[in-house]
Amino acid sequence: MYRFIDLFCGIGGFRLALEAQGLECVFSSEIDPNARKSYKENFCELPSGDIREIAARNIPKHDIICAGFPCQSFSISGKQSGFSDYRGQLFYEILRIAEYHKPYLLLLENVKNILTVNNGSVIRTIEKELNKIGYDLETHVLNSSFYGIPQSRERVYFVALRKDMKTSNKPAYEPPKEKNTEVFLEDLLDNEVDSSFILQRDDIHITKSEDEIDYKLQPIRVGLVNKGGQGERIYSPKGHAITQSAYGGGVGAKTGLYKTKQGIRKLTIDECKRVMGFPPRHKVSSGVHGYRQLGNAVIPDMVKYVYEGIKVI
Repeated sequence: MYRFIDLFCGIGGFRLALEAQGLECVFSSEIDPNARKSYKENFCELPSGDIREIAARNIPKHDIICAGFPCQSFSISGKQSGFSDYRGQLFYEILRIAEYHKPYLLLLENVKNILTVNNGSVIRTIEKELNKIGYDLETHVLNSSFYGIPQSRERVYFVALRKDMKTSNKPAYEPPKEKNTEVFLEDLLDNEVDSSFILQRDDIHITKSEDEIDYKLQPIRVGLVNKGGQGERIYSPKGHAITQSAYGGGVGAKTGLYKTKQGIRKLTIDECKRVMGFPPRHKVSSGVHGYRQLGNAVIPDMVKYVYEGIKVI
């Protein structure tokens, strides 16, 4: 049985995916106290704290490092400060542990913008540093909309294999083929939600009627609130949710706004779990902390599909 560690583990998206594949988690780490509490509720294990304070020798031997390392310094909605931001520098903690333990595989996830921030210097540095400690890196941008998840969520998946694991007669990794499953946001919405979710304003502008809309595997914009800024755009349930976010403002902050039978509204926590592919029983914090945890999470099914494409372990 392969053993993995779960760094920057959040609410455990990597762990859900890999334990379902028969792998064993032997260590987890997370700095956010609310996410640590949720992780413990789901896995009966309190993650260790700040990874910067944990010596590599104190981490159990493992075959795989998983990490959705902090993305705020690379995100297009942030300042895009890259490695000059301490959150970007946390990638070097992954390197430190990988150099000490020499696992077979590093399976990582981050925002698409990491490929272009600082004119591409960040991704070039990541590839160079991994090469120095003995790993070949492949990166692929995948959008969950094309893999049976009704959310447009483009993420970069990093597959870094130890060089001696590769053979010359077959590919080490093949990215998953798109499935294009016809699932839409309306399939996952609750029929009724509390009235506090319903937007009551006189500056709501609907620009498309339901009769004008065809089902699509993408968000379908049908209106706006106020001036249509961030968090002020309205989408149809006949399409997909926009990217769930940990941050951002506006009346539709973190989930977007949707034209439902009850009215214009945000998504509930339970609906956000569904559009992230987490099971109903999965625990997250209430209120803003729960939305933030889901916005920061990795989609378990996407991790599964990427892992299944690795041919040498």
